[in-house]
Amino acid sequence: MDQEQRPEGRRKSRKHYSSEFKRSVIDQWITSGKTAAQIAQEFGVNFWNLRDWKRQYGPTVKPVDAPLPKTSEEMSREIQQLRKELARITMKRDILKKTMGILSEE
Repeated sequence: MDQEQRPEGRRKSRKHYSSEFKRSVIDQWITSGKTAAQIAQEFGVNFWNLRDWKRQYGPTVKPVDAPLPKTSEEMSREIQQLRKELARITMKRDILKKTMGILSEE
């Protein structure tokens, strides 16, 4: 509906999400292996929001020779993030192995 057709003073209000919610949605997206469209529909958010939130809250790629975290909290956070990423990558690898096994049988 155009703004011209809406009664005066009745504009569509924007939804505001907490940073905690945004982080949890991005974490779910990264760990689940689902597409952005699936996650957006599941959480009732716009696909474009996910893209922006991932830039803001998603994991950042660090070079191999990056300095180690200084505090134990930072180290724990990084270890937890790396474990999640390892689990996701391991799952993808296992799926690919099974797929290759099935295709090679044919």
